[in-house]
Amino acid sequence: MVLQRRKTVTVEVGGVRVGSEHPVVVQSMTNTDTADVEGTVRQVAALWRAGSEVVRVTVNNEASARAVPHLVEGLAARGVFVPIVGDFHYNGHLLLTKYPECARALAKYRINPGNVGAKRHDENFRTIVEQAIRWEKPVRIGVNWGSLDQALLTEMMNTNARMPEAERLDAQEVLRNAMIESALRSAALAEETGLPHDRILLSAKVSGVQDLVAVYRKLARLCDYPLHLGLTEAGMGAKGIVASAAGLAILLQEGIGDTIRVSLTPKPGGDRAEEVHVAQQILQSLEIRSFSPQVTSCPGCGRTTSTYFQKLAEDIQGYLREQMPAWRERHPGVEEMKVAVMGCVVNGPGESKHANLGISLPGTFEEPKAPVYVDGEHYITLKGDHIAAEFQEILEEYVRTRYTAREPVAATVTAGT
Repeated sequence: MVLQRRKTVTVEVGGVRVGSEHPVVVQSMTNTDTADVEGTVRQVAALWRAGSEVVRVTVNNEASARAVPHLVEGLAARGVFVPIVGDFHYNGHLLLTKYPECARALAKYRINPGNVGAKRHDENFRTIVEQAIRWEKPVRIGVNWGSLDQALLTEMMNTNARMPEAERLDAQEVLRNAMIESALRSAALAEETGLPHDRILLSAKVSGVQDLVAVYRKLARLCDYPLHLGLTEAGMGAKGIVASAAGLAILLQEGIGDTIRVSLTPKPGGDRAEEVHVAQQILQSLEIRSFSPQVTSCPGCGRTTSTYFQKLAEDIQGYLREQMPAWRERHPGVEEMKVAVMGCVVNGPGESKHANLGISLPGTFEEPKAPVYVDGEHYITLKGDHIAAEFQEILEEYVRTRYTAREPVAATVTAGT
């Protein structure tokens, strides 16, 4: 499926091209202490293996700034070449100036114009931009409604209050407009300082779906910078997943958005890579990009005799995800494969025929057999106690024979370039 993307310039982030002429990029962020180099290397590597194409890390103090070059080196030693973005708040102008090796090693800087300093706002902002110019790095100007430039917001609230009553906006609309104005004013200041137009990305993050849609629709009309999408503080579990999917899907369907992140709050000890999987699934469900073979399975009902088909669907999905890092290199196109694991005869055969590979397991009072379909045609009927293992063998053989094998290509792009 091809959606009409909003036209943007192309920005290169450590070898990853971002903009309307290129695929929507999946981004994530670590939650480790960046000064803990080994722990951060492990998490970045895990996010990269999950499919994150850009990873952001916090650079909040001198220890983390000193650690960044070692982080990039440690990743390279593991064969992980992913662009690392530095997230700066309050003291970015000081850290980037004092630690040039950090500035050089990062692939992009993220600046929040709401907290670069009130009294010396423009001066501090220019200092960060000057470092980006010196090291030829792109910058994401990331406005957040939780840390919006209060001087700008007050200015716009006061201007609105002086308007005739019939023309006044409500406070929420002024807040949205202030976010957009902050992003665009900051981009203009960056260009005045000398940063090229094609090294700027924008974001304007909020935590409400309707606010997200409204802000990005307007921002998209007013500029041609690539836009980074995401709810800030999306939340935990189903709430965070559903809210992110609802907001991002609307905008992506309208062709708005060039990089995305799903900012999930993980459970204690939870897998940080979940946000990567959710972001990928949003794009794949919209048929914008394909990342991994998809498993279709029914929810189960009184016709299904056990949880066997549910367990098989879960095992197959897990197996596919586990194999994808190797398959992606060796079997191009496998990410578009569709697999169906169905629980009874009602929709089982029909759904299986629509998939590349499908199995219809026996339901209540059905014969104890499981027909398997390959590319819409009946291939074999499995029986007995080893249906799951036999189906997995058929799946492996399908991948080997349908998707041309090739030797892996060595990575040549480094995170610091």
